Amino acid sequence: MIEVSNLSKIYKTKKGDVNALLDVNLHVEKSDIFGIIGMSGAGKSTLIRCIGLLEEPTTGKITIDGVDMTTLKGKEKLRLRRQIGTIFQGYHLLMQRTVAGNLSFPMELAGISKEKRQEKIKSLLKLVGLEDRADAYPAQLSGGQKQRVAIARALTCDPKVLLCDEPTSALDSLTTRSILKLLREINCELGVTVVIITHEIGVVRAICNKVAVIDKNRILEQGNAREVLEQPKSEITRSLIGIGGDFS
Repeated sequence: MIEVSNLSKIYKTKKGDVNALLDVNLHVEKSDIFGIIGMSGAGKSTLIRCIGLLEEPTTGKITIDGVDMTTLKGKEKLRLRRQIGTIFQGYHLLMQRTVAGNLSFPMELAGISKEKRQEKIKSLLKLVGLEDRADAYPAQLSGGQKQRVAIARALTCDPKVLLCDEPTSALDSLTTRSILKLLREINCELGVTVVIITHEIGVVRAICNKVAVIDKNRILEQGNAREVLEQPKSEITRSLIGIGGDFS
C-alpha cells in the first residue's frame, strides 16, 4: 500500500544542511493502523509531510498503491493527492466557516456538485457523531469536536490513506480514547489505511497493529506493534516503553 524507500530530506539553511530524514524505509500494508513513534525532533512530522506530498523528499521514493508519488507533477499530482487525507494536531479549521462549510471546502476545490457535497456532509457528520453541529462555528466547539470535524473533512474526497499528525496530543485522556475509537471504526468500516504520528506509547498500544520507531531522523525498528513493544531492540524504544509502563 505505502512503500517508503531510502527517503532522505535535507533542508538548506544559512548555517548549513539540516538532515531531517536519513535513509528511511517503511512498509505499510492496506488497512493497517500504522504508528510512527518517537520523541520531539525525531523527524516524525517531516516524514508524514513527505508521505502526504506536503514536502518534497531530497532523495528516495514514496509509492502508494503502486504509483511513485515523487514523480508526479501538476494535475496528476493534485488528483492523487486527494487520495491522501491529513489530520493535524492543531485542527486547521476555517474559523469563518461553519462545520458544514469546513467539510464542503475541499469538495468545492475538487469540483464536486452541491447536491453531492450536501449528501457527503450529512453522512460524514453522522459518522463522527456531530449531526447536530453542522451550523456551528469552530469557536463554538470543544477540542474533541474540532478534531472530529477535522477527521470528517479529511474523509470528504474518499481517501485511501489517512495521515494523522499527533491527532490526540492536545486532548484529555477521555477525549483521546473517543478519537482513537473513531479512527479504529473508520479503519474497519471504510477500509482506510491509517498512519499515526505520535510520541505517546499509549496511542500505539490502543490502536496500532504495526509500529515504527524513529530517532535522530532514522527508523530504528519496525514491525508488529506487540512484538516491537514486548521485545524492543533499541534503547529509545525501551525508554518510550519505560515512560508508558508495561505493554498489555
